[in-house]
Amino acid sequence: MRILPENERSLAPFRAEIDAIDGEIVELLARRFEVVKHVIAVKRAEGLAALLPERVEDVVEKVMVRAETKGVPPELVEKLWRILIQWVIDYENERLG
Repeated sequence: MRILPENERSLAPFRAEIDAIDGEIVELLARRFEVVKHVIAVKRAEGLAALLPERVEDVVEKVMVRAETKGVPPELVEKLWRILIQWVIDYENERLG
């Protein structure tokens, strides 16, 4: 464990809280990823493409609205989700061949 300089010690409780939240986010990503595995199976069985543009825009719109109601900058959420979605599309494409 790193010893904080004296002028950073007042940040310690906030850093601990952020670390705990980051852990929760990783847990949620793990849950989301498990669902993605099921989505791949359905797309394979139904002959669907990894990229479904209408779905991408629907997901992004929903999270942006939710972010705004929670006081989170929607442009941050949009950027994060577009990166997440593109990663998932690439992952699905690798598996769908």
